[in-house]
Amino acid sequence: MAITVLLVDDHPVVRTGLRTLIELNNQVVVVGEAASGEEAIALAEHLNPDVVLCDLRLGAGIDGVQTTAALRGQRQAPAVIILTTFDHDVEILRAIEAGAAGYLLKDVTPSTIISSLKEAARGGMVLAPEMAQRVVHGMRHPRLQLTERQLEVLKLLETGASNREIARELFVTEATVKTHLVHLFTKLNVESRAKAVTLARETGLL
Repeated sequence: MAITVLLVDDHPVVRTGLRTLIELNNQVVVVGEAASGEEAIALAEHLNPDVVLCDLRLGAGIDGVQTTAALRGQRQAPAVIILTTFDHDVEILRAIEAGAAGYLLKDVTPSTIISSLKEAARGGMVLAPEMAQRVVHGMRHPRLQLTERQLEVLKLLETGASNREIARELFVTEATVKTHLVHLFTKLNVESRAKAVTLARETGLL
């Protein structure tokens, strides 16, 4: 019996390419396509696919991780593989914690996608060895938890904003901005704005 797959990506061209690739294999069949996480959840309830191949970023709605969590909570929960261009440890760990059976980058070979769909349908996990090591490391070393305001400051730092500009944007005093920076640098264990931004990008905070 063929493995049934639901494709989830907000780009029609990507979905068409994936469908064409997958349907070259007679052991796997695409039973539906969704352009958003919300649509995927509704379709999965109706179609009961074996595997959902889902992008991480899905436009204005819920993202791939939130979609994964919802799908895994369904009565006939499908396996979910995240297929994305984003290679951040934080995103990988979020996906696995939400119940994803795998995490693939969009530059993998067609044969890898097919074999991964089959493995996920069998109940297996699909992670490249180096990615699996990063997941284990991430679970042993919990990611940094920043407050919403600290994240706002960090995002403004990334734009090159000065303390005065950050204060104006957040409607606070420059003294308050300096306090946020002290706490932010302490949490990130860095001593400069540039290093804070670099580390935040490397760990997926930005």
